[in-house]
Amino acid sequence: MEIRDIIKMAIIGLTTHKIRTFLTILGIVIGITAITIVTSLGSSAEGFILGELENFGSNVAFVIPGREGNFGEESILTDSLREKDVEALNNKNNVPDAEMIVPFVFGPTVVAYESEKYHTSLLGASPGNKEVDKLELADGEFINDEDVDQKASVIILGSGVKEDLFGASDAIGEKVKIKERLYRVIGILEPKGQSLFVDYDKVAIVPYTTAQQYILGYDYIQRIVVMAISTEAVPGMVKDIEKTIRDSHNIENPDDDDFHVQTPEDAAKTFSTITDVLTILLGSIAAISLVVGGVGIMNIMLVSVTERTREIGLRKALGAKNGDILAQFLIEAIILTGAGGIMGIISGSLLSYIGTIIIYQFGGIDFPFSSPLSGALLGIGVSTAIGFVFGIYPAHQASKKSPMESLRYE
Repeated sequence: MEIRDIIKMAIIGLTTHKIRTFLTILGIVIGITAITIVTSLGSSAEGFILGELENFGSNVAFVIPGREGNFGEESILTDSLREKDVEALNNKNNVPDAEMIVPFVFGPTVVAYESEKYHTSLLGASPGNKEVDKLELADGEFINDEDVDQKASVIILGSGVKEDLFGASDAIGEKVKIKERLYRVIGILEPKGQSLFVDYDKVAIVPYTTAQQYILGYDYIQRIVVMAISTEAVPGMVKDIEKTIRDSHNIENPDDDDFHVQTPEDAAKTFSTITDVLTILLGSIAAISLVVGGVGIMNIMLVSVTERTREIGLRKALGAKNGDILAQFLIEAIILTGAGGIMGIISGSLLSYIGTIIIYQFGGIDFPFSSPLSGALLGIGVSTAIGFVFGIYPAHQASKKSPMESLRYE
């Protein structure tokens, strides 16, 4: 019997019980949907993060408090970085390849103007944040070194904060209140949207020294960005930074470091590793659904073999070989799971697309929708393999049936 005829008979067998066929493949649909969502959103998130890291440029390094990769014992919010570290890094003799040192702090705050209040993110910044974060001003000016030195009560508002507090009115020169202290508005940011760390449309920026003393209430620094004179100078600069901070902290053994230095490339590798682990973990959970679906396929195929015993006997009596019967039932199982796989890929891609829209609407993060071909191929491959593995036993049972006994079956 030709393969075309076998496939045709398999399809006829499946379409005889449409509802049962659909319920049978539901587990496969759910599993493949989950795998598609994991690969799609994972790829979208990775694309967004890598894009944001690229925006920093390849000539920067981040000095971060706490030992690298040790969240429990040394969190990223430890107080190991201080003003003395900034001064040491600003010394050209210590880090000759550094073009700019940019310390900053951050935290939540409430900005008030008359009867209006706005819950927002606070960025305690340096003059260099304008270049590092690629900020543009719609009006006014950015903070300067004098503002930092004098802990000036000046503030720059994101476009969303300005709109909510002042509407269409001019905000430059007006005073807003944070924790009972007045701050003069000196600048308004151009709309920029969500970045990796902050939504700049909903941010309030003050000198980092001002934020430390009057708003956040601590004297440590949460991040220091060091910009190199060139991309080629970064590896050497990182070594100089590590030596300088160790000297500042009186650390002799690198194993005792209470900080770490990371480049955007390092961060990208770390994030890729995290997404890979999460993909494997979530994929393993989805695999459970596929196994359950596969067991359901095998169960319903065994029921189908029993129900169609006389059909099997008749086909064998008319000349069908054991291989023809085995192929028919195996192809039925593969068609079942293959159809479930295709439905899962379509539904998973659709849900992933809806997910990126929801993330943008409620989180302000513009995730690029991604439906990688590898995810689709993986879904089809896995569903086909499930059909083969869980369909081979029922197909083998069907092929072994005796024509005479099958024809006598009631």
